[in-house]
Amino acid sequence: MSALDRPGLMAIDDALSIILSAAPQAVEQEVVYLEHAVGRVLAESPIAAVDVPPADNSSMDGYAVHSSALSMSSKVAFSVSQRIPAGKAPEPLLSGSVARIFTGAEIPEGADTVVIQENVELVDGKVIMTGPVTAGQNIRAKGQDIKAGKAFLRKGMRLQAADVGVLASTGLDSIAVYRPIKVAILSTGDELVSPGEALAPGQIYNSNRFVLTSLLSQMGCVPIDIGNVADTAEAVDEALMQAAEQADCIISTGGVSVGEEDHVKQCVENLGKLEVWRLKIKPGKPLAFGRVQHTPFFGLPGNPASALITFCLLARPFLMRMQGADYIPPLAFEVPADFEHVKPGVRQEYLRARMEQGRIKVFKNQSSGVLSSASWSNGLAVIPPNTVVNNGDMVSFIPFSDLLG
Repeated sequence: MSALDRPGLMAIDDALSIILSAAPQAVEQEVVYLEHAVGRVLAESPIAAVDVPPADNSSMDGYAVHSSALSMSSKVAFSVSQRIPAGKAPEPLLSGSVARIFTGAEIPEGADTVVIQENVELVDGKVIMTGPVTAGQNIRAKGQDIKAGKAFLRKGMRLQAADVGVLASTGLDSIAVYRPIKVAILSTGDELVSPGEALAPGQIYNSNRFVLTSLLSQMGCVPIDIGNVADTAEAVDEALMQAAEQADCIISTGGVSVGEEDHVKQCVENLGKLEVWRLKIKPGKPLAFGRVQHTPFFGLPGNPASALITFCLLARPFLMRMQGADYIPPLAFEVPADFEHVKPGVRQEYLRARMEQGRIKVFKNQSSGVLSSASWSNGLAVIPPNTVVNNGDMVSFIPFSDLLG
């Protein structure tokens, strides 16, 4: 008996395990200049060609000196033998002298410490140390950030702005990354109208298309908009086939429940295979996952809050794997509740919530059609099945920054 044929609803952990195990391994690569690397997934672990920094350098404006030349029992007046600005190669330090040095400048041979300018006195052109001096102070050591010959970023990581800067610090101007995957989006429902058009009675504007397009772009995918699909089996079949030909993955919204006008589930089974359907979560029970021919498919619920939450919890981890990125489960932490949840349900609930001053508030209207609840929130409060929450109880909270970052 397959997981899909088992009676009842599937637990989200079981569903996620099935979904992640089905993610194809990313193989196609391309080389991009660093200007275009942010948000991309590393296809290699780069090896540093140089030390960073390439030489010992000063972390402060001051005077470079060898600590052994200093006598703490008496003040010694040193002559200044050279001036070293950043970017200039220094001469070896003359014995018994100091070098005027500036932040970022290379430490001269023969010096092992920098005394900041606030801790010296200038008397008749001589330098007298007035503050404490220890060997190595105010010096950034050669290779303290990155050692030459060492791997310094991990294959499979999604590059953030700081990572791109780290690549640049080693002298790289380009890097191998995985090709962005194409994700087709199709929206089912005769009631859907694109923004900018006039609403007829019984119609609503299609917000899911814009939420999903934004989420996919944000995570480095290439969205392909198949458009609104009529509530007929023929139209759904045609749209799914078109999506399978154009994209690496398909995401639909709506049509995966059991109503007479819900054709997506049956069409996917006719064209391919369903592996996950109906989860023990709220909102998002009618989520579906499978394949249209050989193309992975997600059927998200049509209600916008449900579509957003199921994308974050299930579709996004799969797409990260498809892109070659490491998937790290979102970190939930325990926070006191500033709300009550007195009617326990049999499904695990994800409440749109907001952490304020160390406590969790929830949006009053948790209807799966209320998308403004997600706009107001900064995360999800997780309520296990059959659980009552009283004010002050500890609840699990997952920030949207962890779910969407």
